[in-house]
Amino acid sequence: MLINQQTKIAALLKHHPDALETIVTLSPDFKKLRNPILRRLMAGRTSIAMAAKIGGVKPEDFFNALAPLGFEYDRSTSIAGSETQENMPEPAFLKSLQPNQIVEFDVRGILAAGEDPLKAIQQKVKALQQDQALLIINTFEPVPLIKLLEKQGFETYVKFVDDETIETYFFKSDENKSRTTTTDIQINADTSDDWDEILKKYEGHLQEVDVRHLEMPMPMMTILGELENLPDDAALYVYHKRVPVFLLNELRDRAFDYRIKDVQEGEVYLLIFRSK
Repeated sequence: MLINQQTKIAALLKHHPDALETIVTLSPDFKKLRNPILRRLMAGRTSIAMAAKIGGVKPEDFFNALAPLGFEYDRSTSIAGSETQENMPEPAFLKSLQPNQIVEFDVRGILAAGEDPLKAIQQKVKALQQDQALLIINTFEPVPLIKLLEKQGFETYVKFVDDETIETYFFKSDENKSRTTTTDIQINADTSDDWDEILKKYEGHLQEVDVRHLEMPMPMMTILGELENLPDDAALYVYHKRVPVFLLNELRDRAFDYRIKDVQEGEVYLLIFRSK
């Protein structure tokens, strides 16, 4: 199989059964691909170039590791200075929009400052007028945001501009207007009141994961991967930098309950366990 920087991880895994374990050897961040949920969420959307960036390796490391499995690097598709991923055809909604109907919001600066752009994105979504689309400019595909807004009736389109620029469009068509447009996620301010009680309940049955060092969207992906294998009588203790608002909707959908302990700026603990 000929591969290049734009080849999707899912295509590698489908082509050769040993590709998964070969990729895992390249970076500890790739161990989560062993989890079927993470593979479904990420492998089909992630190219070799994007995965290399997430794992802190080079695309060449992929090519060298996969060569013994029969993969060949297609150098004819390599363009100097370009690692742009192949884009899907533009959807009808995007073709019909005029430039003045697109509300642009570049969140790269917010993320670079270590801040969460969710509240600002919520405000942008709320302020959208009829027949307007929101354009989020980022350095990665915002999978959790896409999942959240698609549930609320938004059509989405991801455009890979270059290695540092990914544009994601969100548009709600007329037939989906009846579905709720709010992106607010209500977080119980008293969610830590029984923290000690819950912690004691799961004493001896706690599993821990620290996602503070991971860049978005890997914290959410990592936590979901851990929950996939969480025993029914256990709880997951999460060390996080912020309240993971995108994750909370997913927890409800997957029948998990949680408690949040906001310790200080940049330090948040979560207890996640199965709803009874």
